[in-house]
Amino acid sequence: MSVNFSAMIDESRIIDLRSDTKEGVLRELVDVIATSPLIEDKEEFLHAIFEREKIISTGVGIGVAVPHVKIPSVKDFIAAIGRSHKGIDFQSLDEKPVHIVVMIGASDKQSGDFLKVLAKLVLRLKNKDFRRAIMLAKGPAETKELFLGEPPEGD
Repeated sequence: MSVNFSAMIDESRIIDLRSDTKEGVLRELVDVIATSPLIEDKEEFLHAIFEREKIISTGVGIGVAVPHVKIPSVKDFIAAIGRSHKGIDFQSLDEKPVHIVVMIGASDKQSGDFLKVLAKLVLRLKNKDFRRAIMLAKGPAETKELFLGEPPEGD
């Protein structure tokens, strides 16, 4: 399977985060992602996101968090992207504030492809220039283009 970010990412689900807490950010992004018809049950999605976060923080380090769930009430891959210029304490593995949050939902039947989507996404986000470009993007359209463009090279 090739990862189709263009189907997952819609400009209406790319936001500048207002909240300055982890819980607030998760709620903000669930509100945004749940506008998609691919999310059949917003409350179940929110609950699953919080339950996943209790296991271990999805703040992977380098200023990035990737909260994600696979549940039956999600029909297909869907993403919401938020950025915070201020930074959020996400209890990240490296204990640094998070500036880019990519929330991903998938059906519980997409386990194999789910790992591919996460891997491809994290590979992009590991690139310092890519993260810088996301933070400097002038709006949702530019942010989406960055995710859809060729993966950056180097680190």
